[in-house]
Amino acid sequence: MSDIIRFGVSIDEALLENYDRFIADRGYATRSEALRDLIRDALIQQKIEAGSNVRALGSLTLIYDHHARNLLQEMAEIQHDFHQLILSVMHLHVSHDDCMEVIALSGTVSDIVKLSNCLLSLKGIKNGKLFLTVPSSGITNS
Repeated sequence: MSDIIRFGVSIDEALLENYDRFIADRGYATRSEALRDLIRDALIQQKIEAGSNVRALGSLTLIYDHHARNLLQEMAEIQHDFHQLILSVMHLHVSHDDCMEVIALSGTVSDIVKLSNCLLSLKGIKNGKLFLTVPSSGITNS
């Protein structure tokens, strides 16, 4: 682990009060830990936005109508086409009509986004969301 460095921050009083409420609502023990998480998140977003060849991890959550004609077959075919990106798939029955699928992904940002777009655009997908991050070793590496 690297050395801890202390530094000072000048901040408007109202902004600090809002920040303190934010960290209390999130359950942080200290301002420092909350600030470290905010910095990490900003660095991750910068890396993801900076290049399509950046190595990333992701989770794609899909809500779909399991009665939709040919949907399961189309989903399976697409997932097989991108099998090298898929780490795991979790399938849940959330109601009589709806299923949820959570797909854990690893690959380049561009490949993960391409797979996600293919699945999200299928007829019968009611809703979905892609979450991207980078491996922890990639957060501070240039």
